[in-house]
Amino acid sequence: MTQPFLQRMRATAVALSCALVSVTLQARIVTDDLNRQVDIPDTVTRAVVADIYPLASSLALFLKGPENIVGIHPVSMAAVKGRLLGELWPKMTEIETGFMKGSEVNVETLLALEPEVVFVNANNKALVAKLDDLGIKALAVSTNKYDYNVLKTFEGWMTLLQSVWPEVKVADAAKSETDAIVKLVKERTAGMERKARVFFLVNYDNRRIVTSGSHFFGQFWADASGAVNVAESITAQSSNAVVNMEQVYAFNPDVVFITNFTKAEPETLYTNAWHDWTPVKAVADKRVYKMPLGVYRSYTPAADSPLTLLWMAKTLYPEQFADIDLKARAKTFYKNVFGLNLTDAQVESLYGKTP
Repeated sequence: MTQPFLQRMRATAVALSCALVSVTLQARIVTDDLNRQVDIPDTVTRAVVADIYPLASSLALFLKGPENIVGIHPVSMAAVKGRLLGELWPKMTEIETGFMKGSEVNVETLLALEPEVVFVNANNKALVAKLDDLGIKALAVSTNKYDYNVLKTFEGWMTLLQSVWPEVKVADAAKSETDAIVKLVKERTAGMERKARVFFLVNYDNRRIVTSGSHFFGQFWADASGAVNVAESITAQSSNAVVNMEQVYAFNPDVVFITNFTKAEPETLYTNAWHDWTPVKAVADKRVYKMPLGVYRSYTPAADSPLTLLWMAKTLYPEQFADIDLKARAKTFYKNVFGLNLTDAQVESLYGKTP
């Protein structure tokens, strides 16, 4: 080999080595909720939220806008249009949704979005594997990693998002606000002679009644708010906890919380639209409440889950929390965690006429 050829080879090798170092420096390793280590770009400007529905609103609040979000699920978009996020950031209503239908992805449409990171429901391992095969950086996100502990899940999401965007400092403030609300609720509900007995109406129509047993979010909410989940003995997980009216009569709860996964409202029970609720104490006492929508359906983890806890505790025990102005507390939470100054009207759009 000639000397000039060898020199050119060495120069090429050095250039390739420098390029590899440069690429390495431009990537970071993030651990997702399946404990997968995923190398992502150092700067993420094109993120997609696939089938982990509540995360889209949390991500928009975390990033203080939709500029770096190029795709969300149609179900997530339903929590945007005509609601707070759409009001704050009208461009969020224009984000692409056509790449997902249910849990299935349209690969061609997704690739056209040129995503740098795609957030996927950790339970949808088939989709995680498909994205891996396509070479798309997928981060698995769970709603039940912490055994349905909604607040730990919220904090975990903020920590995960901060590992993707380390320049956005939200995780510490989220934990601080959460801890303060948990402490307040625990102090005011501790040592009570009688805890409120609560029934969660997760889904309801004229065909079936779904509640929360010990393995769903209702159990967490009851424990965290100082109440008793009357259906705790039911071991069926999530939406499999189907009961009948005879069981409801036996439970005879003091309070019924209706989630946003059903169109049923308190009036549905008060008027016996589908079943006879007359013998149930909560109905007789007019203590049936629709859970607030918040930035997403508040029964599941969401960006404002700590406020849902305070709303629930104040609803259950109005005398113990009579001095707590939920509207003011919500404004403080959104300011301290997400840097947003919400108006009274915006708070009411999330929580209604706060108790």
